[in-house]
Amino acid sequence: MVTASMSRRRRKGGDETAVRKRILEGAFAAFMKSGYAVANTLEIATRARVSKRELYALVGSKREMLIACISERAKRFDVPADLPVLRDRETLEQVLASFGAKLVREVSDPTVIAVFRLAIGEAVQAPEVARALNSIGREASRVALRKIMAEAHASGLLTGRPAELAEQFAGLLWRDLMVSLLLGVAERPNPREIAGRARDAAAAFLQLHPLPSDRPAC
Repeated sequence: MVTASMSRRRRKGGDETAVRKRILEGAFAAFMKSGYAVANTLEIATRARVSKRELYALVGSKREMLIACISERAKRFDVPADLPVLRDRETLEQVLASFGAKLVREVSDPTVIAVFRLAIGEAVQAPEVARALNSIGREASRVALRKIMAEAHASGLLTGRPAELAEQFAGLLWRDLMVSLLLGVAERPNPREIAGRARDAAAAFLQLHPLPSDRPAC
């Protein structure tokens, strides 16, 4: 009896997870096709092949669906739990290059670029799209990068404020690529190009921030 009950609960949980995933896929497709302001819950429910009651029970309102769509992608920006201990500048450079490559790879994904375009296109009618993207999606990568910089600072490998250091590295990493992708005038870089861009950014960043002992004497 107990085993059968637990099995039913696991099956129900698995079914709900699959349905929720379908709802979010339907919501994303509706937002991309109709725009966030125009897309409605009936259209999303139809795409997901669920009732509106299920839609609200498993995800919630249209705004909650938007946040869930962005949050799922934002999870990919977490700093790995097995991040190497930053004992020297060589390790720091490797970590920055690795994270930088991950960041460019994830953000340059066509679906992510589509969300940025959606936020720009809906800036007047539905400013909550841009707010959600900024506070959840973009903030996830900023927090992760600030964490790396804070650890490097604590280890004596960098001087300066972690937030400012993170912004500087991001600027070196992206340069004008994001604008070009949004305008559709550049193609998504391939894995080799992404890795090269991240390595160059890491090297340039460390050159801009030498340790006091590395600076030439006046």
